[in-house]
Amino acid sequence: MATPKVCGIETEYGILLSGAEVDPITASSLIVSAYKDSSWAFATFDASHESPTRDVRGVNLDDYLDPVIDSKMINTVLSNGARYYVDHAHPEYSSPECATIRDGVLFDAAGEFILRKSMNKANERLPQGVRIDLYKNNSDGKGNSYGCHENYLIDRQIPFAKLAAFITTHFVTRQIFCGSGKVGHEAPTGVVDQSGFQISQRADFFEELVGLETTMKRPIVNTRDEPHCDPHKYRRLHVIVGDANMSQFATYLKLGSTALVLSMIEDGMFPQHLLTAHPVHAIKQISRDVSMSEKVLMADGSRMTALAIQSELCAAVRRYVEASSFCGLSHDEAFDVLLNWEQTLQDLATQPHALAKKIDWIAKLQLVDGIKKRHSLSDSDSRLKAIDLMYHSLDPKVCLSSKLNLLQMFDDTTIAESAHQPPDTTRAFFRGRVVDKWFDHIVNANWDSIVFDVANRPLQKVYMNEPLKGTRKLTESIINSSTSVEELLALLGQQDLPSSTL
Repeated sequence: MATPKVCGIETEYGILLSGAEVDPITASSLIVSAYKDSSWAFATFDASHESPTRDVRGVNLDDYLDPVIDSKMINTVLSNGARYYVDHAHPEYSSPECATIRDGVLFDAAGEFILRKSMNKANERLPQGVRIDLYKNNSDGKGNSYGCHENYLIDRQIPFAKLAAFITTHFVTRQIFCGSGKVGHEAPTGVVDQSGFQISQRADFFEELVGLETTMKRPIVNTRDEPHCDPHKYRRLHVIVGDANMSQFATYLKLGSTALVLSMIEDGMFPQHLLTAHPVHAIKQISRDVSMSEKVLMADGSRMTALAIQSELCAAVRRYVEASSFCGLSHDEAFDVLLNWEQTLQDLATQPHALAKKIDWIAKLQLVDGIKKRHSLSDSDSRLKAIDLMYHSLDPKVCLSSKLNLLQMFDDTTIAESAHQPPDTTRAFFRGRVVDKWFDHIVNANWDSIVFDVANRPLQKVYMNEPLKGTRKLTESIINSSTSVEELLALLGQQDLPSSTL
């Protein structure tokens, strides 16, 4: 049976500082610090036990790298259970663990709210003529890319080679509904062509099928083995192939379709004829074909369009969901994802222009084409690249995607609340609530543990190895009734909460 599809999104935001010469790490630190210095509760994130260089194939790159210490790193846990820090010279927001796809979308939107608030507060402090702007995109247009990574809880027992072989098809083709669109073409070597338009911002940067890297020689399937939960039961699939979406609907389809395909793979029902022959070539081929008419070579020698592949994949998922007692999501949510997935594929086939309020690349393409025709611009005119960038701006005064009135799943009030209230149905609830209530007693926190400083006692570490424990239902009454950290720990010690090792 499929594992519950707990999910989350990590987004590295593009950053641009004008009016002064400051390195991007310092600029990013100013952004995160501005939020830390507000009245919102936070705790220090403990990254000491993380192993981003550990590979599922048994290789650890730490054995081959010199240690690097970044004294400017800022790393926090927020009261909504998220992580907010500086990573690779970008401010990064990692959403809390979410047990539903809707929550996954909501807490990704909360990240936009938090980064926008940070940007505004940082700019209030900067001298006149100096400004920081943030963008929820994936490329600087100069051959550099930064990530929007998804994470999904999956069964540790499924052979990784099998998982990688099957999920690649979805990763290569799903861009037709969750690509963010990009003016021009790039390459990891830095070669840039400003003309043309493509579906995905990230497709240009993938050079391998499977691998550990995330910043060079990027693989379609990432092998990072860092579960942040019980390593004997679970694996965290770290997905680096996706674009950052401004459209909440596109984010919903991205998370929902991927969760269901993963569950189908776990339960051994993936249609094996839907394997592409050359995925690294195919992901670029599909991205550069806005007509969606080109056919990619399949492993069996046939050729199919990305739309045809997605249609067959979606139909297979429907058969799987209808036949399953559990598909990783609630059946209500699974069928909602399916209905929207099916309708989107139908619209892509018959009236793609009708998706301009839902799908980022279509909205951006219509915007770029309209301005190009109105002003008789050439394909390589630099103003088109500026339009591309402004589509992703977090400044509402210039953000073009907000002016297009994209379909929103949540209102502004709900998003603002989720910036400081954690999701109810995962361990993020416990993490967020104790950060909010006892942040001054927390030494540090990680995804799977929290360390408390208790007077006249050794430091107390609470383990949270189960993502679906520590929920509102299981811990709210204990948190609310505790008047001190000592009382909280005493009450937790009497129960199997939030993990079996507590």
